[in-house]
Amino acid sequence: MLSNYRLRDPLSPYRALTRHLALTVQMAKRDVVGRYRGSFIGLMWAFFNPLLMLGVYTFVFGVLFKSRWSAQSSGHLEYAVILFAGLNINSLFAECANRAPSLIIENANFVKKVVFPLETLSWSLLGSALFHLLVSTVVLLVFLLVVKGAIPWTAVLFPIVVLPFIPFMIGLIWLLGSLGVFLRDLKQAITVITPMMMFLAPIFYSKELISPRFRDLLYLNPLTLIVEASRDVLVWGRLPAWGMLGLYTLISCLFAWAAFSWFERTRRGFADVL
Repeated sequence: MLSNYRLRDPLSPYRALTRHLALTVQMAKRDVVGRYRGSFIGLMWAFFNPLLMLGVYTFVFGVLFKSRWSAQSSGHLEYAVILFAGLNINSLFAECANRAPSLIIENANFVKKVVFPLETLSWSLLGSALFHLLVSTVVLLVFLLVVKGAIPWTAVLFPIVVLPFIPFMIGLIWLLGSLGVFLRDLKQAITVITPMMMFLAPIFYSKELISPRFRDLLYLNPLTLIVEASRDVLVWGRLPAWGMLGLYTLISCLFAWAAFSWFERTRRGFADVL
């Protein structure tokens, strides 16, 4: 099937969203509800899962290990807050990356339908992951209020901090979704790569603990800048590095444009493989 988008247009990835916004929202909602369908408390698991994980991190790192992020940290519980803020970003990345290689395969019935916009599958997956990030962030802010007694005003900037991450994530889903149709081993490879990405980002440790010779290499990991910016606005009440976020946004948008063009060109062969 020929592409309905002008692939030379850098806004084409986002026109794919605006053209089918209602369908994307409906499918994202179906994905969220379907994940908890049949369970006793249903959608409430979306709130209990991050709450339980935060409780585990607090007990293990704050009570048992008495971990501190740095010598200037105010208390053991602060480590759990800092860790959870980073893990929320990693969870968004891991959920999208791990599910993307099988996204088209699991929806093979849509491939046969010429009129169905396959590109909306990626947007709906990202929408579902963003919903869980929202819930986890609310849990984090409530816990932060309990631990520190206040939420920094910079928390309102969190959506702006996450915004540059969205083009990268949607591009990654398009790229992995397309490659997953032709390379069935990709899903297993991604389940190995995603933990590596987590440990190669300053999530469990401060970048100040890394030798200055290797510290800048952390920024080759697309998670690093977003993790640090999220902590700045949610935990420490600092403004993010706007210049670096601007450069990240540019690179992220270029990646999304290239990945969308790849997806639109390779989708013609999906039906033959599936």
